[in-house]
Amino acid sequence: MSQSQSSSVALAVLFQDIVPPMINGARKPKKPNGYKDSGADIAYTLQQKGIKVLTPKSSPDPLSDADWCFPDTEDGILAAVRQGATHLWANTILFTAHPLQNSAELRPYGSQIHIIGQPPRLVERFDDKAYLNDRLRDLESYTLPRSWLVQPENLDLLNESIEKYPVVAKPVRGRGSYGVKVCHDQTALQDHVAGLLQESPTVMIEDYLAGEEATITVMSPSPERPEYWCLPPVTRFNHFEGVAPYNGVVAVTANSRIVRDEELAKDSSYQAIMDECQRVAELIQAKAPIRIDVRRFSEGSKFAIFDINMKPVRRGRPGREDQDSLTAMAAAAIGWDYGTLLQKILDASQTLSSFREYHSSI
Repeated sequence: MSQSQSSSVALAVLFQDIVPPMINGARKPKKPNGYKDSGADIAYTLQQKGIKVLTPKSSPDPLSDADWCFPDTEDGILAAVRQGATHLWANTILFTAHPLQNSAELRPYGSQIHIIGQPPRLVERFDDKAYLNDRLRDLESYTLPRSWLVQPENLDLLNESIEKYPVVAKPVRGRGSYGVKVCHDQTALQDHVAGLLQESPTVMIEDYLAGEEATITVMSPSPERPEYWCLPPVTRFNHFEGVAPYNGVVAVTANSRIVRDEELAKDSSYQAIMDECQRVAELIQAKAPIRIDVRRFSEGSKFAIFDINMKPVRRGRPGREDQDSLTAMAAAAIGWDYGTLLQKILDASQTLSSFREYHSSI
């Protein structure tokens, strides 16, 4: 973003104040602080980069999450707009009933306000892991583990069809590692799935991928670079019971590192899965970065896609240096500090009208 462009930006960051609705019988868990922490990181860091940032408090405290971002309710969004916001960073969970999608009071601002984030229709459709995985399988050009969908009426039949353990059971709409468990036998699987079915009518089971785990951030098109492209992969280690722990429990800096150039040059499986990840972003027409988790079937084998995250987590204020994000780590590998990464994402903003008009072809 040029200096003249950045001088015309007045940015407000939104946090999650709305509890997500039930979608096809499942509800995505609400993060306890509503992403206020990462929202404050975004606002603070861009302010340090010279971007005009609007805040609920006239003199926000860098140590106070709540001082930096507006609630994503209709009233909260309109409060930011009435302060003069030209750009809204949707650091929240979106869905088609969200005010950013359907508020009549926002309609007159369709061409004036820019949004940073995935369109609600995209998030609602593709946050359903089972739906997106099925679409990718239908196309037969993506590498995925075998999977099964479990509902109360087919649980017994499904258990009989799983011949090899371990497997992974997880919610179809999850957040981080919430509800994800490696099950080593039929009894453990039945117990875990029974608990998940108390929260959701459908549970997803996948073959356990036993090899190296990595995560790949795919950047969305911008005026500077009008195509989808991948940041360097980040490899994960020190898993807990076979699953990478939630970053609120174990900082990603403690269990992740960039894949070195010599490793990329020596092992073509990294580039192969990066190409697949780029094609996923193109397929769903992502409007902001997505982060795709991949894992090898076994040590030294090719990678498979096992989770697609529509909202990468970000960090950036003093005192939170250990709270890095996987996307920020990847950006640092190409010479971008955290503020530069945020500016690049800001460059790819879309008008509210185009944000609302998004429709998927799959």
